[in-house]
Amino acid sequence: MEKFFKLKQHGTTVPREIIAGATTFFTMAYIIFVNPNILSQAGMPKQAVFLATCFAAIIGTLVMGLFANVPYAQAPGMGLNAFFVYTVCFGLGFSWQQALAMVFLCGIINIIITVTKLRKLIIKAIPRSLQSAIGGGIGIFIAYIGIKNAGLLNFISDPGKYSPAVPSSSGWINVATDSINVDSSVVPEIVKFNTKEVILSLIGILITIILLVLKVKGAILISIVLTTIIGIPMKIVDLSGIGVSSGLATSFKDLGVTFGAAFGKEGLLSLFSEASKIPLVLVTIFAFSLTDTFDTIGTFIGTGRRTGIFDEADEKALQDGKGFKSKMDKALFADSIATSIGAVFGTSNTTTYVESAAGIGAGGRTGLTSVVTAALFLLSIFLAPVVGIVPSQATAPALIAVGIMMLAAFKDVEWDDLFEAIPAFFAGIFMALAYSISTGIAFGFIFYCLVKIFRKKAKDISPVLWVASALFILNFIMLAII
Repeated sequence: MEKFFKLKQHGTTVPREIIAGATTFFTMAYIIFVNPNILSQAGMPKQAVFLATCFAAIIGTLVMGLFANVPYAQAPGMGLNAFFVYTVCFGLGFSWQQALAMVFLCGIINIIITVTKLRKLIIKAIPRSLQSAIGGGIGIFIAYIGIKNAGLLNFISDPGKYSPAVPSSSGWINVATDSINVDSSVVPEIVKFNTKEVILSLIGILITIILLVLKVKGAILISIVLTTIIGIPMKIVDLSGIGVSSGLATSFKDLGVTFGAAFGKEGLLSLFSEASKIPLVLVTIFAFSLTDTFDTIGTFIGTGRRTGIFDEADEKALQDGKGFKSKMDKALFADSIATSIGAVFGTSNTTTYVESAAGIGAGGRTGLTSVVTAALFLLSIFLAPVVGIVPSQATAPALIAVGIMMLAAFKDVEWDDLFEAIPAFFAGIFMALAYSISTGIAFGFIFYCLVKIFRKKAKDISPVLWVASALFILNFIMLAII
């Protein structure tokens, strides 16, 4: 194990990697319950999606750990699953089988741009100031996710400023069950600290901060466990459902419905059958691919550089080496194949999870962290109720703490230089406010180009940034049209 993962070389130990892997798993385990709920709205069997989510996470994370030897976990991405259902299926009228086919093709495109070094060129083209802004922006994004998951925010909108996110036959909004689109009138506010759920979140945050300040080893995982235990007498954690997951045979039977559906007559074979729809199909695949690619690049840059996972030697190998000489090369390839694997099983885009930062914050530095996370995803297939007892109030403080740590990346941005501060601001802030890593990167790129143009330094802009910025603008235009 020492020889394979090079633990001493990376300054870590087996216990630390195990703790880190468990930390990553518990901060992202929500996806095995949330993803089926979202994709099932498109008509996919919920239990099949549950298994597809688990298998996609297991395979993708194992490849990341064993091939790239980095502590990142993969699973179907939030946001991308919503785009799959609400835009591709409901908005554009594609079947879920056709949507899976598009996700599979997106994965193939990602493999091609990785093998042909396009992803590497993108990373090399991003200025250092923007890289730092992306790292700090991911910190804000992660902390914001934690604050929301902790239930510390309410969002208020002016009357009449909302509409159903999903088409409804009745035209009426059921506030208990329907997703709602709200315009910019929405305003966040802190909740009243008068419910047991909010109180447990505050207790969890306090425990996490105290353990971190005292420099307790495994602080983040310990805080998750302690907060979960405290939630039992508060009747937030329900132990009645603990046991081996029932209906596993039925779940595997349902998996037969989604497994390979991307290639059937209702999937890939029908995707290009109507010539009038081919441009729309290509636009949708492009939107999938662009978001997936830049989410991953942002996660690697934001978490890997500062922690030394991708050090100077690795960066040099990335720039000068051929083939898969660097860990970043291998990690990008591992991520690129995960999306197609997930589509084969029956789920939306599989991507590198920003929640991996929680495991990295707990000390994870090698692929052993990922192997542990993958093993826990495998175990969750049989013990889903056990995984399900960990409340969001226990994992949210971990995300907040990691977000705090990652904000240190902002110190490398020269904020007193307005020309550097403008693109850094948009990259960092929009990442959280738009709830999307790729959107933050898009605005950072676009404003970087604008600043350079008006300073009459357009020649300093890398051709890669020109193309990426143009593609982002094109993507925004196409999404506005469709």
